[in-house]
Amino acid sequence: MPISRPLPDYLVRRYRGWKATTYQDNAAWFRHLAESGQHPRAMVIACCDSRVYVTGLFGADEGEFFIHRNIAALVPPFTADEEHHGTSATIEFAVKSLKVAHLIVMAHAGCGGVGGCYDMCLGQAPELEQATSFVGRWMDILTPAFPGLPSGDRATRVQAFEKAAVVTSLTNLMTFPFVREAVEGGMLTLHGLWTDTGEGGLECWDEERGAFLPV
Repeated sequence: MPISRPLPDYLVRRYRGWKATTYQDNAAWFRHLAESGQHPRAMVIACCDSRVYVTGLFGADEGEFFIHRNIAALVPPFTADEEHHGTSATIEFAVKSLKVAHLIVMAHAGCGGVGGCYDMCLGQAPELEQATSFVGRWMDILTPAFPGLPSGDRATRVQAFEKAAVVTSLTNLMTFPFVREAVEGGMLTLHGLWTDTGEGGLECWDEERGAFLPV
């Protein structure tokens, strides 16, 4: 049995439509991007959730954002152990090779990863506690923030957990020596965002006030 099969028809039709319209109207620009290499101004670490429309949210053009997605937009702490570290490798490439000026961590409302982590912390998601759960072990990055959540109903606490994930990732970013060096040298700025897809809202972490404020 073959592993890879042809694309479904609806994706083929969409591609051909894009090639005949968007690409043809901007062919010179696409060729310029291909020949000159990428020079993104910012890196965005976002959740894999298909509802998080990173480029659409900021009206970004091709080549403007260097985007990395993972479960819950988490950044692990710096670890040099010769293992596989996809997120850390992407950060290293963005900061050291592409020399992006901005590094944005963007979480979102209704994050399934954070919700699962919340349940796991309550002992209500035994499947995530299994040593073989890649999602569960990834979400272990966030579990230290659980005790600091405010009181309230589940929705209130999970939303606070989503925002705590951003702060956790920003804190972990500063454990990377090359990130800290770039930040302290004024060559890189870190930003933490939380977006609400349903309401179209966007909030930014204000470290001095210790709160997320509407953009």
